[in-house]
Amino acid sequence: MFGIRQCKHNVQVTEQTGRIYDPVVPASENTGLWSGILLVLGIFLAACILTGSASAYSSPESTAAAGKVYVSSVSIDPEVFFTGETGTATFYVSNGNANQSISINHATFGDKDIRLTSGTYDTSANIGPLQTRTFVFSIATDANEGTYYPSFSLSLRDASDNLYYIMPVKVENTPLVLTIVDEPDTFTQDKKDSITVQIANPRENDVKNVILEVSGDGITANPSKIYLGNLASGTAVNRTVSITPGKESLVNISVNYDNGDNPHISTVDLPVTFGENKKQADPKMNNIVIKQEGTVYHITGDVTNAGLETANAVTISSLSPATAEDPYKNYVVGVLKPDDFGSFEVTFSADGKTSVPLQLSYKDTDGNVITSQQTVNLATAISSGQSAAQPSLLPLIAVILVIALAAGGYLYMKRKKNQ
Repeated sequence: MFGIRQCKHNVQVTEQTGRIYDPVVPASENTGLWSGILLVLGIFLAACILTGSASAYSSPESTAAAGKVYVSSVSIDPEVFFTGETGTATFYVSNGNANQSISINHATFGDKDIRLTSGTYDTSANIGPLQTRTFVFSIATDANEGTYYPSFSLSLRDASDNLYYIMPVKVENTPLVLTIVDEPDTFTQDKKDSITVQIANPRENDVKNVILEVSGDGITANPSKIYLGNLASGTAVNRTVSITPGKESLVNISVNYDNGDNPHISTVDLPVTFGENKKQADPKMNNIVIKQEGTVYHITGDVTNAGLETANAVTISSLSPATAEDPYKNYVVGVLKPDDFGSFEVTFSADGKTSVPLQLSYKDTDGNVITSQQTVNLATAISSGQSAAQPSLLPLIAVILVIALAAGGYLYMKRKKNQ
């Protein structure tokens, strides 16, 4: 009937067990069939339970609550990387729900250019109502200069979609720049001079722990190390260092700094060669007159500063083979400004020598003592007897004055008479 064919089997009940026995289907096959049916039913029930649970997690209410979870702030250190550097990326995730916690179970960050070097967050946790949770990742990059866009992802248990946030990361390989903005025309051995160094930051981010160091073989620098701290992007600072070279050498100038926690260094070298400083004080002795009184020589003269700097503590003295005698063993002229002059007198005995050296010494603005020598010929000395034998010019001057006065009086009386 209805096109359905009825199948009949001879069903018997065994006397020993009371189980139903179908002679068509063997007993072992009948048991296996029921086991298979039960297994299929179990799998179906488990799938229903799991589906029901998943439906409960991703209900419209939970999805709406998950939509109020957002990345409230992001920080990256360093702000701009050098190629090959490491750093950290920190994400602050906030729960905007006023009375509902949000469950999370996975968070990660990075891509092929900005790779993650720390672990991911795989432990289930909750973000309480109106609370913020922090996720910190260690990252590194070997990428070339440019801007990259790795993503932060956060799995929300009660939502069908994850939270994603794209974070731009810049890579730039521009270092700090060192420039010598002021230096002497030339250096003098063991004389202190000053150099001024500019440290500039052309990078797009600030750097920290900036330290300027100055050194060199035979070089004394003061100060040799200067701590500058942070140097903002697009700014520059100048620092002056005193240099005293003991020999011709190189002044090594370096600036150490940190980009994030990554150390870097920029360097520049300044050659030191000795020569004459065109600006320094230059006192000269001139108008020298030598007189001899017995065995003692009296030398008088002037000292003129022909340089562009002040000469301090100018002193004149005689050197061996001369023997300094009173009253002027040494003569202190004092301070001579540029184009200024002063007189001096030194006394000494020479024991029959025909020439002796005079030494001129002075101190520069840094206290360095600079000396020079000039030899005087004692054969040109005027003895005291020769000075006495020379006729005096005073009578001649008196006669000239009398004649001038007489002539002037005569002309005055003549003019008055004519009037």
